[in-house]
Amino acid sequence: MKTTQQSKVLFMAQAAMIAAIYVVLTMLGASFAFGEVQIRFSEALTILPAITPAGIPGVFLGCLISNILGGAILPDIIFGSIATLIGALFTWQLRNKSKYLAPVPPIIANALIVPFILKYGYAVPLPIPFMMLTVGLGEVISCGVLGMILYTALNKYKGFYLNLPYHKIF
Repeated sequence: MKTTQQSKVLFMAQAAMIAAIYVVLTMLGASFAFGEVQIRFSEALTILPAITPAGIPGVFLGCLISNILGGAILPDIIFGSIATLIGALFTWQLRNKSKYLAPVPPIIANALIVPFILKYGYAVPLPIPFMMLTVGLGEVISCGVLGMILYTALNKYKGFYLNLPYHKIF
């Protein structure tokens, strides 16, 4: 049986690893990760709050750091990261529902928020509804397709590596 202190350390380690992986994946695919049509391979990790609550701070911090390192403007750093946080929080809330609902919150949050950042922060001349479509499609690829592949692979080993007493941490 793990102590509460050990559980907190494990939680922080998992969140830090998720954040680090998110940053690495974003930076490796940086040419696709920013702009009007964006496919962030790292957004596949937004499925992780359905498996572990450490995914919430992990993907949020990963997105925040990626936006900073990627040279994003301040509104993008703030609101783009908040979009990922909103998606992660709602994914956590849906964790006991159908696994197919898990990628929906980050897809919706990013499709609704990011186009406004692009329009008013970066002065992209495209219409907001069109950018909602392009950002949403990128999120469907990242979260819906890649995220579900990741979920299926990790869910097989859920009991093996995710044995935290979450009710005491989160």
